[in-house]
Amino acid sequence: MKQDNSKEIFPIVDEQGNTTGSATRGECHNGSKLLHPVVHLHLFDSQGRIYLQQRPLWKDIQPGKWDTAVGGHVDYGEEIEDALRREVREELGLTGLQTRFLTRYIFESERERELVYVYSATYDGEVHPSDELDGGRFWSAQEVSDAMGAGILTPNFEQEYIRIQPLL
Repeated sequence: MKQDNSKEIFPIVDEQGNTTGSATRGECHNGSKLLHPVVHLHLFDSQGRIYLQQRPLWKDIQPGKWDTAVGGHVDYGEEIEDALRREVREELGLTGLQTRFLTRYIFESERERELVYVYSATYDGEVHPSDELDGGRFWSAQEVSDAMGAGILTPNFEQEYIRIQPLL
């Protein structure tokens, strides 16, 4: 069974995003609350539908739930926008997307604390989710609304979706 690499090295950052050190994925996700950066991409089509990925059952956080089209950790020494391009390519097989920065905020759960860099893009072509995911599809705003609070979507996606609405 696949699993996340607990030895992967992440940057540790302050609340402004300045790197202050490094730690492993395992250390960042063990309840230590070490602040580490991640990138999220909300992918829309020209009809206003949003693409969501289904998280694999082997993920260490929120397995099986529907989540932001792209979400991934920034590697130690990697620039934020480079991490975004890498994650879009790895997770959806897409290159050359015109992305727009929306916001940055701190997300905290029982296990971790992340500095989230949020972007959006519009794309009408085919999406080919990688084997890192259990698939994905475009959802209408009504479908997302109906799924909110029902345990289908990740809590992080639900909070972020509400947060970005005024920015779109």
